[in-house]
Amino acid sequence: QVQLVESGGGLVRAGGSLRLSCAASGSFFSINVMGWYRQTPKSQRELVASITSGGNTRYLDSVKGRFTISRDNAKNTVYLQMNSLKPEDTAVYYCNVDGLLRDGRSYISWGQGTQVTVSS
Repeated sequence: QVQLVESGGGLVRAGGSLRLSCAASGSFFSINVMGWYRQTPKSQRELVASITSGGNTRYLDSVKGRFTISRDNAKNTVYLQMNSLKPEDTAVYYCNVDGLLRDGRSYISWGQGTQVTVSS
């Protein structure tokens, strides 16, 4: 009922930048928290950054000062600007959104994932 379409991943050299986008569509009443998670074959999925409907943000310690999360509520889209990328940022990045459906039920949706690879 809530679909997420991600874009913006790719291959970049260390020190470079990428911008991820995630657009939500479907029959929902509201979007509360929008966030980005990442996962590698050797690690559990971890929260990279999140932003509430009121604009409050939180970041993984290792990305503070390098990554910036933002959202465009009119477009139901969340962005992750990633600067000064490091090889250890290499992972599949997943968009995550939660909120309320039109019938009052809560939902949590995940994107399909986008690969970010940072070469040294």
